[in-house]
Amino acid sequence: MDKVLKGVRILSLALNLPGPAALMRCQNMGARCTKLEPPPSRPTSASGDPMASYNPQAYKHMHEGVRTIVADLKSEAGQKSLHKLLAKTDVLLTSFRPSALVKLGLGWKQLSAQYPTLSVVQIVGAPGQQAEEPGHDLTYLAANDLITGLDLPPTLYADMGGSLIASEAVLKAHLHFLRTGRGLLQEVALSDAAAYLALPRRWGLTRADGTVGGAHAGYRVYACKNGRVALAALEPHFARALGNLMGLNISSGDSMQDRATHQCVEQFMASRTRRQLDALAAKHDIPLLTLA
Repeated sequence: MDKVLKGVRILSLALNLPGPAALMRCQNMGARCTKLEPPPSRPTSASGDPMASYNPQAYKHMHEGVRTIVADLKSEAGQKSLHKLLAKTDVLLTSFRPSALVKLGLGWKQLSAQYPTLSVVQIVGAPGQQAEEPGHDLTYLAANDLITGLDLPPTLYADMGGSLIASEAVLKAHLHFLRTGRGLLQEVALSDAAAYLALPRRWGLTRADGTVGGAHAGYRVYACKNGRVALAALEPHFARALGNLMGLNISSGDSMQDRATHQCVEQFMASRTRRQLDALAAKHDIPLLTLA
């Protein structure tokens, strides 16, 4: 079942992170993946994909098992190479703005008329008309209240979330073809991926007064004697186990939101080392992870 895309032929024109990450997932599911890259912009560049220049390790990881071909799609020879591949492709993956696709002769109407069984997954920054506007992972996260203070997020949530949705779109396209014998157009917007990831925050779960945003004393990061501890004693039985360990009677979820309970847990964690907390967690079945 892990090779559900076995035999499905995917051609990708997508550069940077979301497209190649989606292609990596599809390749892991058994798809036959080919990527068409532009010529390197500089003689010293190893690839026309910017990712290969600013993070060769990431580029290599995402392209393991992927057949890579260099072609300038703005040239006659490049267009010839592209259409030779399209004739043998089941799903085309792109990450250009819609206007750029039309200029390259890759608009959906034209493609579907020429290749009726071909599906297209278009990765864009934002949906509809906003797809023509510039943006990046950081701006999509900011628009969905996922940036706090001046710190950058620890990972590229919109890009990686978008890659998951794009690989899901490939699966949908394959199912659609098996059912109808025709191709399908799907648009995957990175801003929509950010909005989906932001739902718990929109629901209030991860805000400061939310259960998993800091209001619950059993779900927080605390300082300990020689590091930090990520405590996740959220469910009632975990909270009670934590309370019993500290000599507290935790009768309800509200008890874990009392200021006094927060102070008690904070003092308990600060008075113990990582090794002591790890041992207590294992003995009393409490979910926590100590950190340097």
